[in-house]
Amino acid sequence: MVRQRRSQPNSDSNKVDKGTNSSSSNGSIASKTKSSSSFNFLGYWKQLVVIIVLSIAIIFGYMGYLETRLNTPFDDKKVVINSGLDVPELFWGTYRPGTYFGLKTRDPTSLVTGLMWYFPQRLGPGGDGIRHWCEQGDNLEKYGWLQHDGENFGIQEIIDGPFKLTTSFVKSRVNDKGGDWTARVEVDFHDKSVPNKEDVSLIWYMALDDGTKGFIEPTNSATKITGIRGSTSTLGDFTLKFRNSSGILDHESFLSTAAPGLHLLKESVISSLRLAKTNNQAGSAANRKIILAGELPSFTGNDKIDPNFVAIQLTGRIPFVVDVIYQSGTEKQVIQADDAYTKVLNSHKEAFARKFEKLFNLKSKGYDDKSIGFAQAALSNMVGGIGYFYGASKVQSQYVKEPVYYWRAPLFTAVPSRSFFPRGFLWDEGFHGLLISQWNVDMELDIISHWFDLINAEGWIPREQILGVEATAKVPSEFVVQRNTNANPPTFFLTLESILNRYENELNGERFRTLERLYPRLQAWFNWFNTTQKGSLPGSYRWRGRDELTNRELNPKTLTSGLDDYPRASHPTDEERHIDLYCWIAVASKTMARLANILGIDGYKYEQTAAYLLNNELMDSLHWSEYAKVYADYGLHTDSVKLVRPKPQPRSQNQNLEMQRVVTKKPEYRLVDSTFGYVSLFPFLLQILKPDSPKLEKILDNIRNPELLWTPYGLRSLSKTAPLYMKRNTEHDPPYWRGQIWVNINFLAARALHHYSNIQGPYQQLAGKIYKELRENIINNVMQQYFKTGYIWEQYSDKNGKGSGCRPFTGWTALVVSLMGEHY
Repeated sequence: MVRQRRSQPNSDSNKVDKGTNSSSSNGSIASKTKSSSSFNFLGYWKQLVVIIVLSIAIIFGYMGYLETRLNTPFDDKKVVINSGLDVPELFWGTYRPGTYFGLKTRDPTSLVTGLMWYFPQRLGPGGDGIRHWCEQGDNLEKYGWLQHDGENFGIQEIIDGPFKLTTSFVKSRVNDKGGDWTARVEVDFHDKSVPNKEDVSLIWYMALDDGTKGFIEPTNSATKITGIRGSTSTLGDFTLKFRNSSGILDHESFLSTAAPGLHLLKESVISSLRLAKTNNQAGSAANRKIILAGELPSFTGNDKIDPNFVAIQLTGRIPFVVDVIYQSGTEKQVIQADDAYTKVLNSHKEAFARKFEKLFNLKSKGYDDKSIGFAQAALSNMVGGIGYFYGASKVQSQYVKEPVYYWRAPLFTAVPSRSFFPRGFLWDEGFHGLLISQWNVDMELDIISHWFDLINAEGWIPREQILGVEATAKVPSEFVVQRNTNANPPTFFLTLESILNRYENELNGERFRTLERLYPRLQAWFNWFNTTQKGSLPGSYRWRGRDELTNRELNPKTLTSGLDDYPRASHPTDEERHIDLYCWIAVASKTMARLANILGIDGYKYEQTAAYLLNNELMDSLHWSEYAKVYADYGLHTDSVKLVRPKPQPRSQNQNLEMQRVVTKKPEYRLVDSTFGYVSLFPFLLQILKPDSPKLEKILDNIRNPELLWTPYGLRSLSKTAPLYMKRNTEHDPPYWRGQIWVNINFLAARALHHYSNIQGPYQQLAGKIYKELRENIINNVMQQYFKTGYIWEQYSDKNGKGSGCRPFTGWTALVVSLMGEHY
């Protein structure tokens, strides 16, 4: 159908009178045009304002989003699903590694209990001589666990001057409130041939952590010695009783008060000490004793505060033995007799020895009883140094003006050193796990699970965990804040690789489910490394966190690498690339691909990344120096640096005369190949280098060269020919990773030598020969220093093998046990 055209009016009556109406008509049209233009102009600005407002809102919203990501937990199911009383066999333990002897529960608001002691005749001003926290300044001849299985018992020896304290504990029952335990403190003479009439005062205490709902109070019911009773929401009712198993106790006293916090328990004791005339328990004439003050009420304004700290002091004539019996519940329990405790303790010791030999086979390898005792102590100090912490890290990002707190969370972790580093360190813990997983793989999976529940929405984990008031009190303020740009070597991938190698056929049931819950967090962690730490060239990586503005440091530290003052490019820039981080990411991608395959997950992207990074040609193009024949970092560098003290200026006020770095030759972009040491070895240490590569032969030759890394005690961290060998980094900072021998890297070297000696290649025999020598050198020196000094050390001198750094350091140095058992 054809549409009808609309007709147009053409009659005279409808025509416009051009003469009379044309001007008005044109004016109307002009007016409309002007009005339309104004409308369009105003509409444009309205739209622009709306866009600007929306943009600002989006920017501020995004900034707020970036701010909150810092302390927002990773959005997925937690890895730890059973904790606290859900794991009764691990509920109580020696989870206070920073104290000489203390027990607590795996509960966020735990009851804590522990030991202090002092010798009244040696007590100095301000309480000097009271032992509580593990302190290097106490200068004890020795302390450490001889045996500890991480679960049921432990026995420790402490040598303090002419005296020896032996502390032990045994769990006697497990129930729905955590169960019971008994601890024993034996005090004797270290050298029994020396007559000594000194007394010793033991102080056993109980304290409530902040937020713990409950009460504690002293009681002398059921025993002659004052005890403690109390109740908490987790434990229910409980009692703590004391038994004088042998010897003579001259006097006992107590303190009941409100302590300011767990970090000030010793100070609370010191402030309560009194000198008083007393009658001893044998009824002799009055004499003067140092005693605790009894009940010391505390007030906030006019309100009395309930006590959160009760301490019992027992002063005895050496030798004597005191048992501490903790009982849960209200029902009466039969306290173990002295011989019953000894029998149970011996049973645990024998079971420990059997398990240890089954795992490490040291007797069959020809080690004598003394050497086996050393190895048992090294493992026991690693396991006995596991702690349980609860709190929140203090963290910083570029999107927040001031540091903020992470979410409050628990951490179950081993620690590097009970005296100097009684807290969790990210890269240390991966090395710890290599040994702990050999002893108890489920315990290690629990530790890994706790660490990865601390990953945030960005995929970042704070590298140093300072959780709770006790841990915070041991850390200098400048190291408390953790920055979300800063990484730490992802050594947990080594732990996981080791677990997969050893237990792949046993990863069923709960172990398999744990790995399933862990995998998304590992993905986030890997992605964080692969994006935030990438370098400027494809396939390159760079540690963040170096200070490019400092003029105090001879070579700006790279704390994030874990190797602190190891020399890198002298002038940090964004163009740097670091060979060790390259190798860590290669190992991480390989492990992720393997784990994905075991879990039945598509791991193609990790397989591709691993194939890309494990390509030796790529690695060589980024890091191999054809001139020096070594792997090296790349960056803006000069070797011509030195520390010089500024000359004082006449009549100048407030001069800073601290030594400063002076550069005598302009830096240039280059490989840092004048420095040879641990970093140069990483393609070999992490077994990335192909077994038929001629570069492997060169590395093996360099390792065995005494002018470079080889010593009779292990491999030194920096070659004697390196420009900064054993140089101070500032006038206050002695060399740390600039020549000393570190067992964790030596372990990786021995493990790599073992690997290359067991696969086909032209350098197989050479690797095997060096392996045997290096392994023997490390083991012999660490053992000899332990027998000489009583301690396992943080590092060892490359000149004479003496221990240095902090002590005891039964973190990664305890990997010597794996070397002895050849467990790689």
